[in-house]
Amino acid sequence: MNATLVAVVLSLVSAVAYAAAAVAQERLAARSSGRGVLRLLGRAAWWLSVALNASGAVLHVIALAYGPLTLVQPLGALTLVAAVPMGAWLAGRRVSAVEWRGTAFTLLGLAALLITASGPAPDDVLSGSEALLVAGTAALLIGTLAWPGSRPGLRHATASGIASGVGSALTQTVTVAATDRSGPPIGIEVIGVALLVAAFATGGLLLSQSAYRGGLGAPLALVTVANPAAAAVIGLSLLGERLRGGGAGTVPALAGAALASWGVVLLSRAARPGPSPAPFPAEPEPEPEPEPASVPRQPHPGPGHLTPW
Repeated sequence: MNATLVAVVLSLVSAVAYAAAAVAQERLAARSSGRGVLRLLGRAAWWLSVALNASGAVLHVIALAYGPLTLVQPLGALTLVAAVPMGAWLAGRRVSAVEWRGTAFTLLGLAALLITASGPAPDDVLSGSEALLVAGTAALLIGTLAWPGSRPGLRHATASGIASGVGSALTQTVTVAATDRSGPPIGIEVIGVALLVAAFATGGLLLSQSAYRGGLGAPLALVTVANPAAAAVIGLSLLGERLRGGGAGTVPALAGAALASWGVVLLSRAARPGPSPAPFPAEPEPEPEPEPASVPRQPHPGPGHLTPW
């Protein structure tokens, strides 16, 4: 089979897995409104979403082995295309015209950003000091976005996308070090970067779970946009990547950012449907033990009272 076709098929399956995970997280968040995110760790539906996310990530990495980044990365945006109708179908409703328009604008803007940023390959990967700088800066930004305040869903979605983008850049450092047979063996520095990857991956997953309390469309769109945007900032500032067309590439990049932003606005305006049956069986809550009923005291029969047998 043609390598490009394999990359396309793997990317499509990866997008469906990511979409199913997002829908599962959103439905779980809707059923667990007002509860802490960490309390979801005991739910089977939560671990199903984790497994779907992990499957999507593995398929994405395998797809990159068969096709170029400029092909595989844009196909990842199909997660949004699959998740919006999938979530509507599970909720027993139709996708609204506003949701379709918001999805279309977001995908058009994201495509413009990805095409513009698809320039030459990076000259190198992040060094140990650069990885620490990126991790520290990203942690500070994520902490600011996750701080309690208004519109936590959109802020947490942005923070989740940043965490995923930073995790991807750090993963590249670990992957190159692990596959480079000519270099020195894996040392403490690479192990530390691998631990940072695990921390950002876990944080991104928890932040997305919190973001989906406000619905699916707008938070998922922000995650989809913030992820490659964060990776692009790292590539442009530290890895020697350049915009396609040089300075002229800034214009379509800004236009793409404006289109994607308008798509997120439209998705955030879409009315969230009312509660509907969950796609996973509800886990029964423990019922309190009933208190013993008090038995009314019967009067003692008097001497002239006949007691029936």
